[in-house]
Amino acid sequence: MRPPDFFIVGQPKSGTTALYEMLRSHPQLYMPELKEPMFLASDLLAGLRWPTVRARPRTLEDYLSLFAPAAPRQRAGEASALYLCSHDAAANIARLAPDARIIAILREPVGLLRSLHLQLVQDHSETERDLRKALSLEGERRQGRHVPRDCARPAALYYSEHTCYVDQLRRYRDAFSSDQVLVLIYDDFRADNPGTVRAVLEFLEVDETFPVQASDANPTVRLRSRQLDEMVKSVSAGRGPVMRAVKAPVKTLMPARVRRGALGLARRRLLYGEPRPPDAALTLQLRRRFKDEVVALSEYLGRDLVNLWGYDGID
Repeated sequence: MRPPDFFIVGQPKSGTTALYEMLRSHPQLYMPELKEPMFLASDLLAGLRWPTVRARPRTLEDYLSLFAPAAPRQRAGEASALYLCSHDAAANIARLAPDARIIAILREPVGLLRSLHLQLVQDHSETERDLRKALSLEGERRQGRHVPRDCARPAALYYSEHTCYVDQLRRYRDAFSSDQVLVLIYDDFRADNPGTVRAVLEFLEVDETFPVQASDANPTVRLRSRQLDEMVKSVSAGRGPVMRAVKAPVKTLMPARVRRGALGLARRRLLYGEPRPPDAALTLQLRRRFKDEVVALSEYLGRDLVNLWGYDGID
C-alpha cells in the first residue's frame, strides 16, 4: 500500500480544514474522508483516549488503507493539524515518505490560542471557558489533573506547545529539504484564498488552473450553553430511556439526512454565537510573552511578521 505524497501538518484553527476541503475537490489529488488521522504523531497518541476516537487508525496497515482508493495518477495526502506541534511526527513522516511535501499554515499566536480555546470548549475537550484560567491550568494538566472527562486528546490542552513556531518548523526542515516544505501565513490565506490555493497546487505539481471553490470550513464560534449542547447531543444519540423511546419512530418517519440537517440547524442557531471581544489586558500580556517568538520566526522565514501581526508597538 502506498504512503501519502503530501501532508498538511497544521496549525489548528489556521485554515487547515478549509484547505483540506478545497484540495479534496481537485481531480489530481486524493484525500480520505477522515481528516486528522494523527497516526504519525506517536507522542500525542500515547495519551489518546481511544474509546472516544474509534475511527482513528491504530496500525500502519489501517493507516495506509486510507489512501488505497487513490488512483495511480493522483497524489494522495492527509491533514492532521497536530502534526506541527508533535515532537515525533516530522521524523515519522520522513521515515514513511521521505519524498513527501509538507504544508504548514501559521497564525498570529494570540489569535491562534483564542480560537483554539473556543474550539476546544465547543468540542467539550475544554471545560474552562475563561482563556486566562485555561492557560493557567496547563502545568497541572500535564500531570493528569483537571483534564475534562470528554477530552480525547489531553495534549491538545497544552496551549504553549502550539506557539513554539520556530522549533516546530525546524523539526520539518531537519527531516526534509527546504523545497519540500511550504510555509503559509494564515493572513494571506484569508486575504487571497484562491491565490494561496494556486500556490499550494503549484507546490504539489498539479494543475493550478483547475477552479477550486473557496471554503471557510470550521469557523470560530462561541458555545452559548454546554448544558443545551449536551441535551442536543443526547437527542442525536438517543441516550436515556425517553430519548430511546422517541428515537425509533422518529427514525422511521424521518430520513437520516433530514434528521442530521435539523439537528445541525438547531446547534447553529441555538448553541453557537459570535465570539465575545478578546480580553484586552490578557491580549497585551500574551503579545508581550510571544514577541520574541514572532521576532525569531520573522528572521527564520525572512518575512516581517512583527509588523504584519502588530507586534512592532509591543515593548
